[in-house]
Amino acid sequence: MGTCASSQFTNKTGKQPWKSSVNIIHMDGKLEQYKEPIKAEHALFKNPSCFLCSSENMYVGLVLPRVDPNEDLQLDQIYFLVPLSKSHIPLSLKELCVLAIKANAALVLNSEYSATNKMLKSSSSSVSHRNGCLTHSTLQSVSHKFGSCYI
Repeated sequence: MGTCASSQFTNKTGKQPWKSSVNIIHMDGKLEQYKEPIKAEHALFKNPSCFLCSSENMYVGLVLPRVDPNEDLQLDQIYFLVPLSKSHIPLSLKELCVLAIKANAALVLNSEYSATNKMLKSSSSSVSHRNGCLTHSTLQSVSHKFGSCYI
């Protein structure tokens, strides 16, 4: 996803919502952030059936490279938790797009949530709250359409 995850993304305030944090996107779209670099094994400990992949190393037609558990996850980077069952399957364009949409939705929702410091409320139901996780309707519709993908 190196070419898809642009550092030029900004929210309404003009700030990059993931700046100065390690960003991990879970399979369910949840965003986990750390203000300091952490070891990949820290994220994998709670997710033993997954591996981490850096958005900078995702290319269509290639197998997703695993981040070494001993590697420090870097600030200002986006990482995906991917099921181990997908570890030997080349990434399709459709799956890459789904991951990009998932990351964008999580980062936008997080920046809006952080800015208001309270749960987002929307009269148009574009944002919902389920099991402690904010979910955007775009992410839900992509999840239903491409259910067999990584999400």
